[in-house]
Amino acid sequence: MEFIYEAHRIYAEAEDGELLAEIDFPEVAPGVVDLNHTFVSDKLRGQGVAGKLMAAAIARIEEQGWKTRTSCSYAKGWMEKHPEKAANLEA
Repeated sequence: MEFIYEAHRIYAEAEDGELLAEIDFPEVAPGVVDLNHTFVSDKLRGQGVAGKLMAAAIARIEEQGWKTRTSCSYAKGWMEKHPEKAANLEA
């Protein structure tokens, strides 16, 4: 599965344009983004897609030097399981 990258969104679509997976991280303050939404279609559940989205989003966030908030429950849980990636969490 190939992800499509936008400034504050990473997603995947089926050939027919159906949204299959998505993570949003809008800028909420200068240099701070909020991982506020993660979606994976029922068609892809249980395949690790949400974790791949998180890893891609964190890579983008680190690359940009942004700080991170996590208002999405999945993102919060993922960060707790991957403390090595939580270094950029906003204090």
